[in-house]
Amino acid sequence: MAEPRWLTADQMRSWLRLQAVVELLPGILDQQLQHDAQLTHYEYLTLAMLSESEDRSLPMSALARRTNATLPRLSHVVRRLEERGYVRRSPAPDDGRVTVAALTEAGWEKVVASAPGHARNVLEHVYDQLDDADVADLVRVLGKIVRGIDPADRFGSLAEEHPAIPAESPRA
Repeated sequence: MAEPRWLTADQMRSWLRLQAVVELLPGILDQQLQHDAQLTHYEYLTLAMLSESEDRSLPMSALARRTNATLPRLSHVVRRLEERGYVRRSPAPDDGRVTVAALTEAGWEKVVASAPGHARNVLEHVYDQLDDADVADLVRVLGKIVRGIDPADRFGSLAEEHPAIPAESPRA
């Protein structure tokens, strides 16, 4: 039987730090969005993914991939967003078996109004501590990790260049 592999001291140090970020950052993002926009981070992500898609709509299965959710979880969240008037679901025009989620005008206004606070929070808790070289290193290192855990690039995060995003876009 092969000997088990163990992390080196540097690997363990980096792993513990990554684990801290993975565990702590979602709560920080969620708290700000709930306080300022009455949205959970996942609700905001759902609205943002719709806002960035063509016609501000996506089939539910594509939206689930982009938000890393199961269809039942996404359906539950979209139902809540529908009840608040931010999203509308309907059958796809070309295939009635497919459900499409579309951002309403109220949903667009909500995500646009929520984006500045969310971006400020991301900057404050992540990027304000980094210089340009650190950001470049982060892009490189996280790209390697994402390629290993998400080779299909469901989030589209591996694209080297993203199209220009208008200033009013809810990107963050």
